[in-house]
Amino acid sequence: MHIDLHTHTLASDGKLSAPELIQRAISRGVGMLSITDHDTVAAYQEIHHDHAGLTLIPGIEFSTAWRNTGVHVVGLNVDLQSTALEEGINRQQDARRQRAEHIADRLAQLGIPDALDGAQRIAGHGNNIGRPHFAEHLVHVGAVRSINQAFDKFLKTGVCDSTRFWATLPQVVSWIRGASGIAVLAHPLKYKFTRTQFSALVDDFMEAGGQGLEVISGKQNTQETKELARICVQRQLLASCGSDFHQPGQPWAEVGNIQSLPKGFQPVWEHF
Repeated sequence: MHIDLHTHTLASDGKLSAPELIQRAISRGVGMLSITDHDTVAAYQEIHHDHAGLTLIPGIEFSTAWRNTGVHVVGLNVDLQSTALEEGINRQQDARRQRAEHIADRLAQLGIPDALDGAQRIAGHGNNIGRPHFAEHLVHVGAVRSINQAFDKFLKTGVCDSTRFWATLPQVVSWIRGASGIAVLAHPLKYKFTRTQFSALVDDFMEAGGQGLEVISGKQNTQETKELARICVQRQLLASCGSDFHQPGQPWAEVGNIQSLPKGFQPVWEHF
């Protein structure tokens, strides 16, 4: 069975609605799926029909920071009605609004006005604003040539973005655990930490109550998978996998297009 426990919809920075994502997952042979939008579970309100044999695991991806670097923690099999989850989402929604205003203010200082309105139009009314929406706006107004250039030139931490708005790592993990979920450290290779730094992050994550590690995130080479698998076994963490799907046309992060987990450790889904 294909398992994908990290995907996004229009409710955060994805390009498909929840029903569209589910249909795409089914068409690609996914048997277990989690929608893990950034700091929101709004996508689950759009799902009102049978999933044709697809097992849907309620999930969320919380933003936090560790040593001034943005880090993401996925919460899997969370209780969507939990007061702890509601508390976390409300706190993060406030943080997202403050962060979006901060980014827009910094862009205005750099000669790019009205970025908040532009990003909100791209995100859609009522949906979370994230850096990808600002990046699209910067492309649309001709400030940059590409999304990658927007991130490199404007949207890095210390330029226009800031991690100071996010809840702490222990707070984020406590919301997930309080919602009866499993806290998983997301896409560890994206942080570009040294081995020593990553080891320290895992220490702090586990001390906060973190339980799992995304051993596979989208397309990665065998050696990368083996190294993350080794850490997972060494630390006795649950192993998870996900595409980090955001939109069609990105084969490196296509829903369901992920390797099978290597053998030798406990898959997180055995604890749902």
